[in-house]
Amino acid sequence: MKKLTKPERLERRHKRVRAKIFGSTARPRLSIYKSNTRIIAQIIDDERGATLAAVSSMSEKGKTPRERVEAAAATLVKEAKKKGVVAVVFDRGGFQFVGSIKAFADSARAAGLQF
Repeated sequence: MKKLTKPERLERRHKRVRAKIFGSTARPRLSIYKSNTRIIAQIIDDERGATLAAVSSMSEKGKTPRERVEAAAATLVKEAKKKGVVAVVFDRGGFQFVGSIKAFADSARAAGLQF
C-alpha cells in the first residue's frame, strides 16, 4: 500500500467533507482555504455556481495572524449581510478545526453568521 503525501491526505479529507456539504440559495457554503501565510474564505451558492462574497486575511490589518483572520471573518460577514445571507454551511476544506480555522469560525459566529 502506497503511503500518501501530505497534499494527497488533504485532498482526500477535502473530498470526504465536500461529499456531505452542499450550499443552497437559502444556506450557501462558507468555504475556507488555508495556506502558510493567509486564509481565503468564500461564500458560494452551489445551486447557481456563484460566489456571493470573498475575503483574504492578507487584505486585513492586524498585528498577528490571528487578528488578521478575525478581521477577515468580520469583513466577510458584513459583505454577506449586504447580500442577505445570515445562515451558511461551513466547509472547512479538509483542514482540521483548530487554530486559525477555528478562530475564523468563532469570529464569524460572533459577527452574526449562523452555521
